[in-house]
Amino acid sequence: MAYDEATYRRQAEEPTPTDPAAYRANTLAATEQRRRAEELDGVGETTADLQRRVEADEDGRDRLGIHLGWEVVLLLAAAVIGFLLWRLDPDSLRRPALDGLLITGAAIGLLTLGAGLSLRAGVPNLALGPIALAASLQYAEQGDLGLVKAMVPALIFAAAGAIVLAVCILVLHVPGWAATLAAALGVIVFDQLRAAPVAVQGTYDPTDQAFFLFGGFALLAVLGGALGTVTPVRRWLGRMRPTADPANRRGAVVGPPVIGALVLSSLFAVAAGTLLAARSDAPVVPGTGLEWTGIALGLALLAGTSAYGRRGGIFGTLLAVAGLTLFLAYADQRDFNISLFAIAACVFAGGLIVTRLVETYGRPLPVAGPADWNAAPSTAANWSPDLPETWSTGNTTPSTDRWDAGPWGTSR
Repeated sequence: MAYDEATYRRQAEEPTPTDPAAYRANTLAATEQRRRAEELDGVGETTADLQRRVEADEDGRDRLGIHLGWEVVLLLAAAVIGFLLWRLDPDSLRRPALDGLLITGAAIGLLTLGAGLSLRAGVPNLALGPIALAASLQYAEQGDLGLVKAMVPALIFAAAGAIVLAVCILVLHVPGWAATLAAALGVIVFDQLRAAPVAVQGTYDPTDQAFFLFGGFALLAVLGGALGTVTPVRRWLGRMRPTADPANRRGAVVGPPVIGALVLSSLFAVAAGTLLAARSDAPVVPGTGLEWTGIALGLALLAGTSAYGRRGGIFGTLLAVAGLTLFLAYADQRDFNISLFAIAACVFAGGLIVTRLVETYGRPLPVAGPADWNAAPSTAANWSPDLPETWSTGNTTPSTDRWDAGPWGTSR
C-alpha cells in the first residue's frame, strides 16, 4: 500500500483533536444530527414507528404521589362540606333523605365516569349532558310503560349513535372533541323539540336500591382508576392521543378503545339521565344539557384525570363526586340558588389547575441509562492535554555530549 493513496492523504488533511473531551462533543453532535434527521423523516414514519417512539417517551411508571396527595385534599374537602351539611340539617344524612342523596351522587358519578373514560381514550365526549337530558325526557314520556320498555330504545340509540360517531372519528381522523360537539348539537335539537316541561309518568323508585347503585359507581370508579395506572392498559386505551403530528392517522389499532370509550360513556349518560328523572318530583325541563357536560368533564379533571388524557388517580373520581353531591345538597338547604352553569365553570377551572399540577409532578422518573464517556479528567482542575513548557526529572544535571565517546572517540 503506497503512502500517497487517498486514505493517507485524507488522514493527513483531517486535523486530529488534541482535547480528549472532544470525543464526547463529537458523540453529542452525532446524536443531535441523527435526531434532526429523524424529525425530518418523521413524515414518512409508519404508525408502528410513531407508537414505538411514544412508548419510548413514556417509559417508566407515573409518579402517584401527586395524585394521592390531591386525593387527601379532596377527602378533607368532602368531609368539611359533609360536616357543614350535618350541622345545618342532620336529617339530610339519614334515611330516607340519604337515599335521594346517594341516587344523585350515583347519577353524577356515572356522568363523571363517562367523561373520565373518554378523556383517557383521547376522545372527550362533549355530548354526555345532552344525552342524559334526552334520556330523562324519554323516561318522563314513556315511563308509564315500565323501566325496561322506556329505556331500552334510549340505550340502543345511544350505543348506535356512539358507534357511528366513533367510525366517523376513525375514518376522517378528526379530533374527538370536535366530533362529539357536533353530536351534542344534534342531540340538543332532539331535546328542544318539547315546548313545555314533561311530567314524569314512570313509577320506578331508585331509592330502594340507593346503596347498591352508589356502591356500584364507587366500585367502577376505583377499579377504573387502578387499571388506569397500569402502563399497558394506559397505552392501549390512549392510542388516539396526539403524538407528533396530530393529523397523522394512528391505524386500525385505535379502533377498539375509541369505540368502547364512546359507547360506554354514552350508556353511562343514559343511565344517569334516567336516575335523575326517576328521582325528581318536578317535571323535566327541556334545555341543552351542556351544564351537565361541564360538570362531568370538570369533575373528571378535578379528580386528577389529565386534560391530555394520560394520567389519572385512583380514588379521585369517587371523592370529587361525593364532594359535589354534598355541596349541591348544602346549597339547596341554604337556598343559594346557584346556576349549574356557574358550578360547572368553577369546577372546570379548578380541574384545569389540577391538570397542570398532575402534568408537572406526575411525570415518570427519568430512566437511568449509560452515561456518555468523557475523556477529560474529572479530578484535575488545571489539567491540559498540551505538553508543559518546562518539566523536570529526578536528574537535573544535563548530560554531556557523548557523540565522540565511542570506540573511535577522543575520550578513549
